[in-house]
Amino acid sequence: MVKPLCPESHNPGIPVKLITLKALLQPKALERLDPTLTYHFCDASDCEVVYFSDDSQFRTADLSVSVYQKLPVQNALVCYCFGHTRADLEQNPQLEESIRAHTRANRCGCEVRNPQGGCCLGNVKTILNQVAKIG
Repeated sequence: MVKPLCPESHNPGIPVKLITLKALLQPKALERLDPTLTYHFCDASDCEVVYFSDDSQFRTADLSVSVYQKLPVQNALVCYCFGHTRADLEQNPQLEESIRAHTRANRCGCEVRNPQGGCCLGNVKTILNQVAKIG
């Protein structure tokens, strides 16, 4: 099956549940949401499109939160549920285990807090791997 491509970056999109868009779109953008469409997340850092479908798209300005993949700065949230930034993770790699413990305890709400609509642990690991290579 061919994955839908972002209309700007042409990267394959990651399917995202409607609940994620409903939770994160600003009110004016939410008014444009068509719940009958299937939306995908674009993770390209050089692209302003966050969500897209065949007939519509939502950009970074349409969301009520910043998008980690689109904002590669130190204070960018990586763990949306527990408020950990890129800088927090770089300074304290043990936060990964804390996030894992909260996830095991069913405390995370990634489907409604994280713009990619899923668990942040992959992003956390990516940052920690980058730190390990530098250090």
